[in-house]
Amino acid sequence: MTGVDVTGEDLDQFEAVRGRLFGIAYRMLGSVSDAEDVVQEAWMRWQNTDRRKVDNPAAFLTTTTTRLAINATTSARARRETYVGPWLPEPVDTSADPSLGAERAEALEMSALLLLERLPAAERAAYVLREAFGYPHKDVAEVLETSEANARQLVTRARRHLASDRSAPVDRAQHRRFVDRFLAASRDGDIAAFEQLLTSDVIARNDGGGKVHAARKDVVGADRVANLLDNVLRKYWNTATFREVEVNGDTGLLVVHADGTPEALIALSTSARGIEELFIVANPDKLRQFN
Repeated sequence: MTGVDVTGEDLDQFEAVRGRLFGIAYRMLGSVSDAEDVVQEAWMRWQNTDRRKVDNPAAFLTTTTTRLAINATTSARARRETYVGPWLPEPVDTSADPSLGAERAEALEMSALLLLERLPAAERAAYVLREAFGYPHKDVAEVLETSEANARQLVTRARRHLASDRSAPVDRAQHRRFVDRFLAASRDGDIAAFEQLLTSDVIARNDGGGKVHAARKDVVGADRVANLLDNVLRKYWNTATFREVEVNGDTGLLVVHADGTPEALIALSTSARGIEELFIVANPDKLRQFN
């Protein structure tokens, strides 16, 4: 169908929901560039639609974006099968837009994004629409072209999977205290302080993408992770500085080279027990927002 000329009102309607569209696509794909591509394609679809026949522009654009993101998960998964070493979501600087257009920051943390990766695309989309953006089950069903009962089941299954694989996170103030203590240990090179922060079954995941030196397998256990941190600090980050940043809706650490170039982004998954997961994103392609 050939669309009509784009008016200022048409552009305003798209811009009004752009943040939400990006938030949906990013949570679905874990990649800023992939999410931007999906939003751009949604814009093209919007231009080529007879918008005079669209009663609810926001619903139309949400549906279009969600379905495009579902389709994009297939190619994204294929690329990750050939990725060098562990793949981590591309971190996003949420200081300007803390919730990426959402009413809640649900499904934005690194650990949640990784868990979402394991779910079927439709289940992932149902969870994102319902939990992150508060869509009624009826609207979720319409977007996914399924029944309301099935939409409820998709959300319930996704919620159950995520809950079974992660501990209850601490609140933001407690998380910030963990980050502050981790930062102090990093600056002091204090391996004993690291060990006190880590749970016994802590997992460290390193994403270098084959472009920088990084462990190509997960490191498990407090002793091994503390030794990993000690090794990295002495060999690779000995002249680096550490800066707290707002990343994926929470506080993280940016490791900055002496020349000002970001070397890595560290995100922590914390619970009442301590630091349960440590995510180190060192692939320079994934640090562009922090340059």
